[in-house]
Amino acid sequence: MKNQNLLIVVFIALLCSCGNKSDSKDSEVAFNEKPYTDKLNDLFDVLHKNNKFMGTVSISHEGNTVYSNTMGFADVENQKETTTSTKYRIASITKMFTATMVFKAIEDHKLSINQTIDDFFPSIENANKITVGNLLNHRSGIPSFTKDGTFFDYRTEHKSRKDMLKIISNYESNFEPNSHNEYSNSNYFLLSQILETVYDLPYEDLLLEKIIKPLGLTNTYSGGLITIDNNESYSYSRSEKWTEFPETNLSIALGSGSIISNPSDLNAFIEALFNEKIISKETLDEMTMIKDNHGMGIMPFNFKEKKGFGHGGHIDAFHSISIYIPQEKLAVAISANAIDYNINNLLTDVLKCYFKEPFELPNFDHVEITSSELEKYVGVYTAQEGGGKFTITQENNTLFTQLNELPKEPLVYKGNHKFTNEEIGANFIFYPEKSQLGLEQSGVADIYLFTKQ
Repeated sequence: MKNQNLLIVVFIALLCSCGNKSDSKDSEVAFNEKPYTDKLNDLFDVLHKNNKFMGTVSISHEGNTVYSNTMGFADVENQKETTTSTKYRIASITKMFTATMVFKAIEDHKLSINQTIDDFFPSIENANKITVGNLLNHRSGIPSFTKDGTFFDYRTEHKSRKDMLKIISNYESNFEPNSHNEYSNSNYFLLSQILETVYDLPYEDLLLEKIIKPLGLTNTYSGGLITIDNNESYSYSRSEKWTEFPETNLSIALGSGSIISNPSDLNAFIEALFNEKIISKETLDEMTMIKDNHGMGIMPFNFKEKKGFGHGGHIDAFHSISIYIPQEKLAVAISANAIDYNINNLLTDVLKCYFKEPFELPNFDHVEITSSELEKYVGVYTAQEGGGKFTITQENNTLFTQLNELPKEPLVYKGNHKFTNEEIGANFIFYPEKSQLGLEQSGVADIYLFTKQ
């Protein structure tokens, strides 16, 4: 997964700096003439029928829900269907809520963004150098407890605040504070502890007091064990069938990933945040200041020229994403309790439908191709500008792509000289007669061309 995330970053960099844009445009098809609501229905129908998605999506424009859809089962064994009130574990989207409460505390003069954390956690290495701001934007150097090899040994067990603090305090720092950026769940567990200290209230109560009650959110709270009778959902991974995934005990996550919610509430929260109903504009500007692709509890999520913000989340087999595009006054949230499709690609698909961009429904049909037919695609393809180079190799009936010196990735053949890597949201379109390779990145309309050496 780390390599795939790196590939996404490098692909985007390549698309911005090198390669020739293809002049070819997809021909208009009946699908693209439909209203966006019908296109979205078709999209989610295809995903659901192919066992790629169970969950809920909601789109809100100027505070009004303009599209909502839900499908699948909250409880597969008992065939309990999801509804618009079904709730999901939203995992790291929790960090947006936690960061917002930290900024509320700063506005309440309970904290300072530049104060060090040694008064709270004297046993943590470099505590006298790590600031509240370093925790917010993942520049603390504190390792993430979820990357600890022992995490999977205890993740289903209850852990007290004291237990988790002891685990985190035993880590050696990964780097000097504020010298680098590294995403760490430990940062947000510690922030939730700081909030509990300065307000003398449990995180659950703070969430209720500072965000849930003022905004009237009816399906949001800091959760515990999954309760189906309370319209919560189990999560499922895919093998031969949907299989229930063992649930993480949320006492471990706290402010890094403990919140239960649903897409309509997520839209209401992020709209209120960007409409300055929770924190001031000056504070929001600080929260959304991007450095090394991170804000403070929030991430950039751009679609073409439209600049958005939000956060994604993944815990057990739950996947969620929540974004807001200020210039469009548009909020989109997706929560899945079962997904066999990249959720970032799904978000791009949804935005393409909404903004009436050219779009093809996902095709999950397996197209056969022989080893001898693959040979014509093998080679090294370079951009005319910049240093981007794709090395295409073949092993038996599988084609692999390697960007510069990064690890190679397998491609799936979709027919008509087109291959895809669904996990990273990239299509590779070959033009054998021109000795060219076209790269089509999710969220980018243009196809960028590379020429075979």
